[in-house]
Amino acid sequence: AVPAGTFPGFMTEGTLLYRRGEYGKALACFDNALKLRAGDKHCLVARSKCYLKLGDTENSLKDAEASLQNDKTFPKGLYQKAETLYTMGDFEFALVFYHRGYKLRPELQKFRLGIQKSQEAIVNCIGSPSSVKLENKEDLCFISRQAESKKANQKLQIKLTKDQKWTRKQEPVRNPKAERQLLGELYADKAYLEKLLKDEDLMKSSTKQGIKVADMVLGGIAYLDTRTEFWQQQKPIYARVRERKLRQQRWIRDKKRKPAEVARYIVKSMEDIDMLLTGESPEESCKKAEHVLKRIQGWSDEEVPNKNELIGNLHSCIGNAQLEMGQMEAALQSHKMDLEFARQNNLPDAISRALDNIGRVYARIGEFQQAIDTWEEKIPMAKSSLEKTWLFHEIGRCYLELNKAEEAQNYGEKSLQSADEEGDVEWQLHASVLVAQAQEKLKDYRSAIMSFEKALEKAKLVHNDAAQKAIIIALDDVSRSFIEDLKERELIGESKEQGESKEEGENKEQGESKEQGESKEQGESKEQGESKEQGESKEQGESKEEGENKEQGESKEQGESKEQGESKEQGESKEQGESKEQGESKEEGENKEQGENKENDSKEEESKTDKEETGDDEKQPYPAL
Repeated sequence: AVPAGTFPGFMTEGTLLYRRGEYGKALACFDNALKLRAGDKHCLVARSKCYLKLGDTENSLKDAEASLQNDKTFPKGLYQKAETLYTMGDFEFALVFYHRGYKLRPELQKFRLGIQKSQEAIVNCIGSPSSVKLENKEDLCFISRQAESKKANQKLQIKLTKDQKWTRKQEPVRNPKAERQLLGELYADKAYLEKLLKDEDLMKSSTKQGIKVADMVLGGIAYLDTRTEFWQQQKPIYARVRERKLRQQRWIRDKKRKPAEVARYIVKSMEDIDMLLTGESPEESCKKAEHVLKRIQGWSDEEVPNKNELIGNLHSCIGNAQLEMGQMEAALQSHKMDLEFARQNNLPDAISRALDNIGRVYARIGEFQQAIDTWEEKIPMAKSSLEKTWLFHEIGRCYLELNKAEEAQNYGEKSLQSADEEGDVEWQLHASVLVAQAQEKLKDYRSAIMSFEKALEKAKLVHNDAAQKAIIIALDDVSRSFIEDLKERELIGESKEQGESKEEGENKEQGESKEQGESKEQGESKEQGESKEQGESKEQGESKEEGENKEQGESKEQGESKEQGESKEQGESKEQGESKEQGESKEEGENKEQGENKENDSKEEESKTDKEETGDDEKQPYPAL
């Protein structure tokens, strides 16, 4: 079955896994890559390396030879075949292929080193050619005799006695220091086995399977001796000393790097960091960035002229890797360090990059207002319409999360305008969706439906099936909400009309009751006025009657006492009566004016007064004329 993926993808993933030491997984990736592109020489070499690391020299050699099948001068294939042969112990054949590669690519250091280590391994195995002296005194039958003696020695070794098995063959004593360096951690195991040989009782015993302990111990020691010889041939002690010196020289040389070498190292390192991050290996990317950061911090400003800019860039890479790993607080601190370096060195592009990343982190942790503040600070630094489109869209999305629909709609429209200027259909789709969602929150359902329909058209243009399905579902929801809103408005309108008609009826009733009250008040006022006028008229009549009675009494008395002066007295009485009538008339006018000013007196007092006056009138007899 054809694996799901692409050839470059499998190659990149396999290379990353190989660098991380996961050779089994890397081998599986290269297998999938070869299924997609069979016979690719670069992939065959990569798989051969994995086989060699896993100890499968046979398959490693097959892949190396397959890479050279169509191109015999392929340098990587020649080198891989030579390395495989060297690992198998075929030093002579390895030397041949190292020489072939060196002739084709003499500038490559790895071929020169391969030639050197192959020659050293051959010398360690058979000795130096100068030490071999051939004498031709007789015929050349010594060659056959040498072969016969070799066979005899082999037979003697097979027919060893039991005593000879327990006693080791006498060999030249090795330098313990050199042997410790060659064996490394296994030196302690060899010393333990040699100590066991001294225990004769143990050596005579056997295991449950019938294997003698002495044979097992001797076999282990023989294996370690064989490995010691092999490692001595492959990398002798003097070669290790020389290699150590070369490392020291290289370290000193690296310390004093040339500007061109520094630039190449930095560019290569930054490419590796980006590749690891895009290849979904944020941990490796973070480690690589931290390692490069330490190295650059140790260099002088002369070696790295843009040192501060690079340090800020590396902090940004570390922050991005930490963000992918979910380490939000650490990512925020790294991006803030990037912003600090950028502001200290007045680097506008770096400031814009740092603000962008800080806003991303705030949005990921749910601090939407802080994300908005950070991104709004970046708006003047945006250079392209596409950058503004993305920036406005993210700010609008944050406002939407904060339930600030008006601001979200505003920034969504700005994003849509910038996307139209750029002619980017994908961002036109995103901006239209944002505007529609904001309008839906504002309950402007008609506009929201129109915006969703525009977004659906854009989704069809870019053939985004997932977006089309989501927009159709959103359109259905908005349409239902729109219908419900219309029904609610109709119900509200009907209730409002009923309320208005009820208010009109109440106002009409209030008006009628008010008119009735006013007419009643007018009637009462009129009655009060009439009763008051009657009382005043009655008082005037009573006063007049009293005056007339008094005059008549006086006249009678005067007639009885003085008949002669009757006419005179009558004239005086008449004058007095007139003046008294005038005074009474004046008092009556004043009383009338006071009664008119006291119109607001209560009805009960007036009626009581009328009643009392009426009673007085009834008690007094009608005066005689």
